[in-house]
Amino acid sequence: MAQNPVEASFRVTHEAGETGDTLLVGLSQFGLAGLTAVDYLTTQLDLEETGHITAKALPSITPFAEGRPRHHTRLYSRSDLDITVLVGELFVPVQAADPFSRAILGWTDRNAIDEVAVLSGIPLAHGPEDHRTFYIATEDYHRDRLEGTDVDPMGMGFLDGVNASLVERGMDTDLGVGVFVTPVHAQTPDAEAALRLLSTLKAVYDLDFDTGPLEAFASEVQNHYAQLSERLEAAETHERPDDRMFM
Repeated sequence: MAQNPVEASFRVTHEAGETGDTLLVGLSQFGLAGLTAVDYLTTQLDLEETGHITAKALPSITPFAEGRPRHHTRLYSRSDLDITVLVGELFVPVQAADPFSRAILGWTDRNAIDEVAVLSGIPLAHGPEDHRTFYIATEDYHRDRLEGTDVDPMGMGFLDGVNASLVERGMDTDLGVGVFVTPVHAQTPDAEAALRLLSTLKAVYDLDFDTGPLEAFASEVQNHYAQLSERLEAAETHERPDDRMFM
């Protein structure tokens, strides 16, 4: 008799201490724009690793740099900053999106996080005039963060995978959730797309950091992220999120 596949599960380990009210998320998704942006942010804001997420029943990776291994999904924060940043280098297939999101949302509940913002790239045909950031956001996130800004709403489409799970939770609870998306190109990482996301983040959250060195940063991690991109491209079609949107 065939056995049912074991559902992937995730566990958040986090040090005690202040987390702030906001969780910023960048994952191993199209163009790695969101991942590049949050990874860069941890360096520019001088954040310290304060936690990580482990996975079971899912093909995993162990990133390393200068011979030092690190967890594939990490939490960063700073005691005087009202933000925690999640850097996710592990590709999470569609079928594991719900348990992954549940693990994140369980952690946000336990730590009284009020809102979640996701930075993401989307692979759609676009012209130079569309090199900007768009949002998909719950009503409370829009009210608290986006009113009066020049960030445009995404016209039409649907989210899939982790982004969809987080937004759905935000629609049904008082957790504010916003997804910031920008078109990405084939190169990995798409530094220009990451820069657009970071510029939007600076405006929405009034953060102070320098985006100038991003091109150099992207060059430094090019080979590492290129390998992540190959893993993403090699994923079966049914494992990959769609995030189908129309301008």
